Amino acid sequence: MQTDRREHIRTALNAKVRVVHNDLGEGLFSTRDISDGGVFVVVEDGSFVPEIGDVVIIQVQGLPVPAPELTMVVVRKSVDGFGLQFADE
Repeated sequence: MQTDRREHIRTALNAKVRVVHNDLGEGLFSTRDISDGGVFVVVEDGSFVPEIGDVVIIQVQGLPVPAPELTMVVVRKSVDGFGLQFADE
């Protein structure tokens, strides 16, 4: 039986985000969920695959004013995307 090691409760959230990576460039993706510790980014076609430990800049899109750009670290990868943790965590 696997125990859930999550520190923060996740909330479903479907938002568009721009993700910028130094080597991979940038892409526009959807989120699946968010918590106080981070966010999961869905990558439908596998075209944007950062490695665990990589640093990215993420910005929510489609708001009335530009959202802040946040520095995040890739902490988890799966077949449908990757999990990010806020860099100051």
